[in-house]
Amino acid sequence: MENIILGMENKVLEGDFGSSGAPRSASPLRRAAGAAGSSPGAGGAVERAALRSLAGRQLAYEAEIQRLLDAAFTLIQETGALEPRVGEIVREAGLSNQAFYRHFRSKHELLVAVLDRGVELLASYLAHRMDEASSPTGRVRAWLEGLLAQALDPEAADATRPFALARGRLAELYPAEVAESERRVTALVEAALREASAAGELPGADPERDAESLYHLAMGWVQARLVAGDRADRSDAERLVAFAFRGLERS
Repeated sequence: MENIILGMENKVLEGDFGSSGAPRSASPLRRAAGAAGSSPGAGGAVERAALRSLAGRQLAYEAEIQRLLDAAFTLIQETGALEPRVGEIVREAGLSNQAFYRHFRSKHELLVAVLDRGVELLASYLAHRMDEASSPTGRVRAWLEGLLAQALDPEAADATRPFALARGRLAELYPAEVAESERRVTALVEAALREASAAGELPGADPERDAESLYHLAMGWVQARLVAGDRADRSDAERLVAFAFRGLERS
């Protein structure tokens, strides 16, 4: 499905967190495990029991994170707005505010997680399209056309629009995370450009710089169409692809 929604590698915080995001004191289990580990004669059974308990907690936390991400995405799809309230998210997830702040310090941190998952799905979709191409230049074209499809497909456009509108704000709050997400997408076409250059198909290509230029060209077009709310025209997308390749070939 031509969709740019959901995906982030979430780090499960080891400590419990309250609604302020500040770490609480170590749990009774952790204090007990620490005391047992420092006591003379403490056996491995205590440590193993503590580790099993902590492993079970981690699995439960990972499940909570997944429910929060799914709930946020559901609300974004239903409302078309990127910023559902925390109360709405936890209600949709069937969790509490305490569960939310155990994993995310703010709503924006959750939204970065949702955006990152979307980038992972988009990268997977682009890679699949590129694998079907028979030449390096064909893989570059498949990547570019796949990005533009985010504004051409109505369902993808509806899911992508909230992120397109808020991308600048998220980049300002979390510049490293957003930059890394974009890098995962541009790395695909950079590799294809290197292959095309080595094969003599695009001998003048500068893979790193051209990959970044192609990304901003395509995403700028997609965002402009999504912000305007107009149905993107396929012929316009084809003209943009032709424009991009004339530049690559002249290089």
